[in-house]
Amino acid sequence: MASQDWFEKDFYAVLGVSKDVSEADLKKTYRKLARQHHPDNNAGDAAAESRFKEISEAYSVLSDKALREEYDQIRAMGSGARFSSGGGGSQGFEDIFRGFGRGGRASANDFDDLVGNLFGGGRFGQTSGGFTGFGGPTKGGDITANTTLDFLTAIRGDTVSLKMADGREVKVKIPAGVADGQKIRLKGKGQQSPDGGEAGDLVITVAVRPHPVFEREGVNLRVDVPVTFVEAALGATIEVPTLGGEPVRLKVAAGTPSGRVLRVKGKGITTAKGTGDLLAEVVIAVPDNLSTPAIDALETYAKLSPENPRDELLARARAGR
Repeated sequence: MASQDWFEKDFYAVLGVSKDVSEADLKKTYRKLARQHHPDNNAGDAAAESRFKEISEAYSVLSDKALREEYDQIRAMGSGARFSSGGGGSQGFEDIFRGFGRGGRASANDFDDLVGNLFGGGRFGQTSGGFTGFGGPTKGGDITANTTLDFLTAIRGDTVSLKMADGREVKVKIPAGVADGQKIRLKGKGQQSPDGGEAGDLVITVAVRPHPVFEREGVNLRVDVPVTFVEAALGATIEVPTLGGEPVRLKVAAGTPSGRVLRVKGKGITTAKGTGDLLAEVVIAVPDNLSTPAIDALETYAKLSPENPRDELLARARAGR
């Protein structure tokens, strides 16, 4: 997933968060920005579309613990560093990679590993093949690659083209429902054996950009659905979005509490193992601007319904002392 432009891109600045931002705050910030700049809400606005892509790229890296650590290391190493063959006042390769190899010098293997990590987005690091048996031919080395897909593309499946280091272009069919971090192995698409043995494999790691509305839970999709207090108290029929399709109408029963999950069968993710459901979690929306008549009405309601919903909670707490 890493690429050479990680040196220049400050993903923390893109999202407007600090480097020690928590996962929860990172997710909250991303979802707010993604909704604001999503193309569906900014039809024909090229700037908003570009901003949305930047936000998605930044979050896809920082929300992944391993990628975030790698990104931080690359940024720290690349801060102020310049590459040259040495001398002339520019920092040479030995200074850049000092400490990666034995005795304070980078070995060839260290350099290959580091470059493979830095420029892995669509390029390939190679591993050496192993013997298939004593005296047998050597298996060709595996080739690793990364590809990044939009959330909807990953759900539906797609065919992607990957350009290999030797100039070859390989078309890879991504199965429907592929998950973030999932690996796809293509037998015989790796390095050729040096002595007539079996060719290595091509191993592709798929990264999936997060969606601004839906989250994945196995083969199910989850979405937060705001409802008003009146709808939750009296009951209502509401519209709930589906991924890539028309909204569905759901009945909210009278007295529905915040946090209750309404299930829509068959509106989840379809894989070879079956199709999941859409899980719509009810979230009571509290208005932040009330008119004077609305305030008066709520005060009247409070007088008519004086019960304290925390009475039972407080009673249990006292009993447990």
